[in-house]
Amino acid sequence: MQQHDTPLHRAKRPRNFLAGPYGHPFHPIMVTIPIGAWIASFVFDLVGFAADEAEPWVYGARLLILIGLVGAIIAAVLGLMDLSQIQSGTRARRTALIHMSLNLLVTALFAISLIVRLNASDEEVSVTGFVLSVIGLLILMVSGYLGGKLAYRYGIRVADEATQVSEGF
Repeated sequence: MQQHDTPLHRAKRPRNFLAGPYGHPFHPIMVTIPIGAWIASFVFDLVGFAADEAEPWVYGARLLILIGLVGAIIAAVLGLMDLSQIQSGTRARRTALIHMSLNLLVTALFAISLIVRLNASDEEVSVTGFVLSVIGLLILMVSGYLGGKLAYRYGIRVADEATQVSEGF
């Protein structure tokens, strides 16, 4: 079976220009926004717990969670474009569906965390909101591992070897 005949060959190609050019998908770039924002919100929570005046850290953590939610929605749309190119019945498709489900769960946990925080006092970090965020980050680590598996094991949206050689990747 030649490289272009493999079941995952179609998954290397973008669905349309919005998903990013061949060999350079936008989904992995976009996921850095929610990941970074949510990790930063965790750090803000830790500082808020230790600070004499937690209020600025509480506001900062809320804003970072909101930024992460907006970024997660955009990343999800881009991820769905990539998912649509993966052939049904493959291990890559099953891995992608688990990756997507975990990310939706993480996004829901951070959305609930934000709602809890908005309804809590501005004077101290919400313990419930913090716990929800920690659970979300732990699940996000598993999902990130699966996202890496999609790229590095299955080569989803990775330029094929012939292209890499011919274009000097």
